[in-house]
Amino acid sequence: MERLRIGVIGLGWFGEIHCDAITAIPSLELAGLCTRTESRLEELAGKYGVAKTYTDYNEMLADPKIDAVSIVTMWDQHTAPAVAALEAGKHVFLEKPMAHTVADCAQICAAAAKAKGHLMVGHICRFNPRYAAAKQHIADGGIGRILSLSSRRNIPAAWTPEILNKIGPIMGDAIHDTDLMLWFTGARVVSAYAQTVDLRGLKYPDIGQTMYRFDNGATATLETVWCMPEKTPYDIDERMNIVGAEGFVQIQDSFPNLGLCTKDGFRSPDTTYWPQLHGMTAGALRDELSYFANCCLSGETPSIITPAESMAAVEAALAAEESARTGEVVQL
Repeated sequence: MERLRIGVIGLGWFGEIHCDAITAIPSLELAGLCTRTESRLEELAGKYGVAKTYTDYNEMLADPKIDAVSIVTMWDQHTAPAVAALEAGKHVFLEKPMAHTVADCAQICAAAAKAKGHLMVGHICRFNPRYAAAKQHIADGGIGRILSLSSRRNIPAAWTPEILNKIGPIMGDAIHDTDLMLWFTGARVVSAYAQTVDLRGLKYPDIGQTMYRFDNGATATLETVWCMPEKTPYDIDERMNIVGAEGFVQIQDSFPNLGLCTKDGFRSPDTTYWPQLHGMTAGALRDELSYFANCCLSGETPSIITPAESMAAVEAALAAEESARTGEVVQL
């Protein structure tokens, strides 16, 4: 098989971006689309020229000409389609967070352990070349034992009113940095403390500030602000510092690695995760989906991110959210 025939389950804004990335990857064929909203299904089937459409993912999973699925539903709707797809023998690319409870993550991991197909959770930052280079430097002993980590992941308020009625900034975005910190340290989070700030009165607060302690003694702080002002000139302000006993690593992405000034002002668009280059979606999303496809086609188990690692990130982020609710340090 030269191409992996993949269907996308969930066609919100990010599901559409997944479709854009899939169509830019030679080893993938966008073979099916699934959403309960028939008008959206018709719209994207026309855009991508996809003949097979479904309003029930079980019908997609019953199709022997679908080899894999990309699940891009909301995070609290991941478990049933992921488990069903694995039990149907499909390869599964599952967007992060893995699931909305640790028990559901464990259920997905158990299904993956017995499955014929591979499971990979989309922790896209592991495919950001800056974080990948940092991981290699740290693994090579470049900074010695990690002592402290700090991160910032801030986005404009215009992006988030709809999202904040579905997921909060700690689970929605700080989970990226949680996963990266677990990856860099090779350690386990043993305690979490977090505070939030509510600006707009939505279901979830606009700001999350998190602190972790790891079992190797390292500490971490994570800033996630989802309400940067209207005139904020960037899509994302993303930074991380890792301090070790013998050195440090600094990472800065998206602001301002490309600055565009026009009569309407200055802006710094994303150049890393799913930018449009030469008329196609490029960047880390394309790279991680391509890696997933190549693993599935070659029979190699994906190792850049494992199901157990994805579960650990959810467990830590949920502990931070619980701390924000109670005001107490949560022990893991």
